[in-house]
Amino acid sequence: MKHFFTCILLILASSLHAQINPAAPWPDNNGNHIQAHGGGIIKIKDTYYWYGEERRQGLDTGYRYVSCYASKDLMRWTFKGDVLKLSDPEKLGHHWVLERPKVYYNKKSKKYVMYFHLDSRDYKFARVGIAVSNKPDGNYSYVKSFRPLGFESRDIGQFIDDDGTAYIVFEDRPNGFHIAKLSDDYMTVEKDMSLVKAPMEGGAIVHYKGLYYSIGSRLTGWDPNPNKYATAPTLEGPWTEFKDIAPPEKRTYGSQSTMLLKVDTTVIFMGDIWKPKEQWNSAYLWMPLQIGDGKLFLPQPEPWTIDVKTGAWKRLSQ
Repeated sequence: MKHFFTCILLILASSLHAQINPAAPWPDNNGNHIQAHGGGIIKIKDTYYWYGEERRQGLDTGYRYVSCYASKDLMRWTFKGDVLKLSDPEKLGHHWVLERPKVYYNKKSKKYVMYFHLDSRDYKFARVGIAVSNKPDGNYSYVKSFRPLGFESRDIGQFIDDDGTAYIVFEDRPNGFHIAKLSDDYMTVEKDMSLVKAPMEGGAIVHYKGLYYSIGSRLTGWDPNPNKYATAPTLEGPWTEFKDIAPPEKRTYGSQSTMLLKVDTTVIFMGDIWKPKEQWNSAYLWMPLQIGDGKLFLPQPEPWTIDVKTGAWKRLSQ
């Protein structure tokens, strides 16, 4: 009988978590708040893998950690562990930085290639780092760091086009932000597609019904600001002027963009709600966008659910 009631409670808990509550604590399968900040998602067969900065309390400060979670429905997530545990790889000194990890699967090499922003405390190193693994859930081994195409790189974003071509978005403070194509093996950056001359970070891109949409946030550090979007017929441009993705006084509802995730015809805005003094409590704002015909709008966040097989989603207030 005790086992029966335990099963009922687990079913009820699973049902409760089968929804997305923007800005609220998001428990994983162990009941712990998900630690995947500044993250990115890839889909392998029927499973989504979410990678991000591991910020839980009690970590060894001599290391930086990247976490991995797996889900088949984007709502309930299983913690797969910290897939990268890295000591200072380039002798950057105390308070060195590893941010915004993104993972790509290379079909030719059958390797999982992780990119991340690697930096010193004063943010002058400004490089990307690369680590690789034979499995999506690790362990990842550090390979190298470099400045893509010789440019400074801080915040990075991930984009995989509908034809499977892989790109990285990186913020180059002196010039703007770049959209660049990865090499065939994903181990370096091959070609600059666009340099968008705007002071933007947190860059993210989606290809939707023949048009490219690019979003990003202004350079205000941890503080939220009105995120912006622009469109172009190709990644090479020309890009339109940037416009607000939400009422500017809402400051993107307290969040900063990290990725645009397309599920069939639905495009999900993925943002981080940063709490710099309690980074382990930093939350996530995921919400389907109103998008099409060159327009993009982030509606007022509220609880919602999605069917990943069809892309159909609905507000729970309906």
